[in-house]
Amino acid sequence: MNVAPPVPDISAFIARFDRCKWVVLASLSPWEITANAPGIVADALGSLHEDFIISDGVAVHMTATVEPGAIVKGPAIIGPRCFIAASAYLRGGILLEEDCVIGPGAELKTSLMFKGGKLAHFNFVGDSILGEGVNLEAGSLIANFRNEWPDKQIRIVTAGGIIDTGVEKFGALVGDYVRIGANAVIAPGALIASETIIPRLHLVDQSPGPRMSP
Repeated sequence: MNVAPPVPDISAFIARFDRCKWVVLASLSPWEITANAPGIVADALGSLHEDFIISDGVAVHMTATVEPGAIVKGPAIIGPRCFIAASAYLRGGILLEEDCVIGPGAELKTSLMFKGGKLAHFNFVGDSILGEGVNLEAGSLIANFRNEWPDKQIRIVTAGGIIDTGVEKFGALVGDYVRIGANAVIAPGALIASETIIPRLHLVDQSPGPRMSP
């Protein structure tokens, strides 16, 4: 009898996870969180304090900066002292905890970033959860969809076996203080332990490969 491997404990990757200020996420898997991020963030908007300015489903803390030319589509929460550069694009359910930086030309889709996370510029991060102090150098990508496979479901190889996530879009769970080098590519379905350093131009792919038809 095959036993499904355990779902990763997000708090083992992100120490602040259980203390997230605005949402309760502990009972969900990483891919359940990203799949439901728009609703989760939208529900949290009503509980924010008066130090947020809310318009069209986007809550921006009074100490945060969103430069002219940046696009932020709701639902989204931009926390204290965050900085969103001109030409950045945020969409699909976004939560930035505090002190996060989204650089010029970077795109963040359906993702949560914890304290001090940084996208340099010309990054794409889709359907992902990024821990405290995560830093992506210029041009690095976290992909969220298996465009190249006929079977799109995301599966992840772990020490305990292969996890079938049941979703077709999931990028990565990225632990605290991970460093991702310039032009590195994280393939869909990555679990990256805290303090990992991924070299420039490197590929991380934790998938078992496409499931073949019988």
